[in-house]
Amino acid sequence: MTDVRGLSVGHWTDREAATGCTVVLCDGDGAVAGVDVRGSAPGTRETDLLDPVNLVERIHAVMIGGGSAFGLDAAGGVMRWLESRGRGVGFGAARVPIVCSAVLFDLPVGRADVRPDAAAGEAACDAASPAAVPQGSVGAGATVGKALGFENATKSGLGSASVRLGSGVVVAAMVAVNAFGDVVDPASGAVLAGPRSPHGGFARTAELLLESAPSVAPGSNTTLAVVATDARLTKAGATKVAQMAHDGLARTIDPVHTMLDGDTVFALATGAAATPADVSVVGSAAAGVLAAAVLAAVRAASGLAGLPSVSELAAS
Repeated sequence: MTDVRGLSVGHWTDREAATGCTVVLCDGDGAVAGVDVRGSAPGTRETDLLDPVNLVERIHAVMIGGGSAFGLDAAGGVMRWLESRGRGVGFGAARVPIVCSAVLFDLPVGRADVRPDAAAGEAACDAASPAAVPQGSVGAGATVGKALGFENATKSGLGSASVRLGSGVVVAAMVAVNAFGDVVDPASGAVLAGPRSPHGGFARTAELLLESAPSVAPGSNTTLAVVATDARLTKAGATKVAQMAHDGLARTIDPVHTMLDGDTVFALATGAAATPADVSVVGSAAAGVLAAAVLAAVRAASGLAGLPSVSELAAS
């Protein structure tokens, strides 16, 4: 993500409680942004303003975190951090930072009574850096493969990837993978992470659904992503990039966009490259790097709160 000029990323993680939040800070006057929500159980804040017909063109940060709806409180801390540094949209004597946010459900992992709050949001901002993004079990307590219950899920995490186009434009993605479904390698079709079968290996969620409806509560999943480019895009263009980027989730998560998930993709265009870009080209690249980021998220994760990671299962 930080290969895109004009962006910094910071995490706040409580490993004991297995939750946290991640902040993407946009330099200067912010970045043009769009969003596309495909999952049917979302938890979001300030997404309506990203509609291309609405007034605000640029935002100053994106926060993705755990804690379910409680975790949206972390966005207030990000706003305070930005306001204290004079960042935000000017309205007379006041400045209002625009922080778009989405949360995932990680309450059954670790401690349900500890959620990201305003102090956590500020701490993530303090930790933000334009250096390489830490990946794996950082930020929210992401897990995948819940069709056999949370106790048989696999620990997931946060992943990131980027690509430089022939024009020199950079397109990147960062994702917290907390999917109901399985994570599948599109190159081989192999399941990398999913519900752990009592007979060993992973059960296929799509096959389990052919037998019976899932018993997992609605809203107990959700994959959250931010895709970004240093190209110049309009607000409508950024929205289209967010839409196209969802293809990266469809390539790597099966099933995806269910009634149990709140899958949300934000798109940012910093314009730091001062290069206009073809929206279709950027959107196609965004889908590719988002797919790569999903695979990185499960491969980089470490076990937490009694749930094993893919690397630990492979070593056992």
